[in-house]
Amino acid sequence: MGRTTPGVYPDPSKPGYWQVDKWFKGHRFRQRGFESADEAQGWLIGEISKKRTELLHGTRPARNFDEAAAHYLLTHQTKASIATEIHLLKSVMPHIGTLALHQIHDSTLAPYVNARLAAGLAHKTINLALGVVRRILNLAATCWRDEVTGKTWLEQAPKITLLPLVGHQRPPRPITWSEQRTLMPALPAHLERMALFVLNTGARDDVVCNLQWAWEIKVPELGVSVFDVPPEHVKGGRRSRVIVCNSVAQSVVESCRGMHTTHVFAYRRERVKKMDEQPEMPYRPIQTMNNNGWQSARKAAGLGDLHVHDLRHTVGMRLRESGVPEGSIADVLWHVTTTMTRHYSVAQIVELHAALEKIRDDSGRWNRSLAMLKREQEEARGLNPPKVPEQRKAA
Repeated sequence: MGRTTPGVYPDPSKPGYWQVDKWFKGHRFRQRGFESADEAQGWLIGEISKKRTELLHGTRPARNFDEAAAHYLLTHQTKASIATEIHLLKSVMPHIGTLALHQIHDSTLAPYVNARLAAGLAHKTINLALGVVRRILNLAATCWRDEVTGKTWLEQAPKITLLPLVGHQRPPRPITWSEQRTLMPALPAHLERMALFVLNTGARDDVVCNLQWAWEIKVPELGVSVFDVPPEHVKGGRRSRVIVCNSVAQSVVESCRGMHTTHVFAYRRERVKKMDEQPEMPYRPIQTMNNNGWQSARKAAGLGDLHVHDLRHTVGMRLRESGVPEGSIADVLWHVTTTMTRHYSVAQIVELHAALEKIRDDSGRWNRSLAMLKREQEEARGLNPPKVPEQRKAA
């Protein structure tokens, strides 16, 4: 056998194959799986040639999307939605992960979009994934620079076309007080507490899952607590926001006190026999409200595809029907507003508490949207008969 290029070796973990491990100008080249020494040498010579060109002429290094995605996740670990974005990127990777950044555009994304549409996913869900891809490409074209050449990872970010939402987006589905009274007993105890908290605070379900005792601030003037939620748990992550408890939400908080050391809402599997013995499982935080328990309960209550987020829509509707000003509704729901100062004053807390107290009980007012009226009309005509709620099984 002739002399091989330095850095090319037989692969001890895979007899008959070759590997590359060589440093050049501060850059390490490593690769395995070559079927011959000549193939490994050819790959190494080509990579060194490209790196030499980059160093001499400032050529922009080619990077694949999987490298850019990994860099994005590493530099955005504290982002509130990072877990969701990881899930979305996992669905995209099989289609574009190995492509160079400049190869990603509407045409190369089309197979992913078509596959997700064929799987029955909503346009909005697909757009969320496309939005993450677009964000990574924009950062690669504007912020991320190669340490050697100083050039951005991507010369220019392509325009990623999103799917239309008009006619494809599910309308909000707030619930009536009657539907609430049907849903609550069907929910497991831990989800019932969380749903009641959302219905009386307007908090997002991911925030409720992560709600921590360390964020609690007691307001003696009102006899309730507020929770100062850090920016990393707020959508957008720009600043902290506050959750104000009304009397119902406060009673939910008190019922959870002592269950878990850090998180307000926790769950454990309770015993169904040998009730005199202590449960073997400790309480643990809840990852999501939209689980099997939620889906089984909404089915048993005859509420179709009711989403957890619909509880927030319910809060908005109830506040509006109670005559609460739009500015206060925006503050409760954490919508963008210029009326709320960065640091909440006691007067502002009192105002929001008073607004939320108006929706703690069924006032007898109408609480129906056009979608509700349409559904009731269809049921009356027999076009969409309501499901008969199943009896909740005794524990």
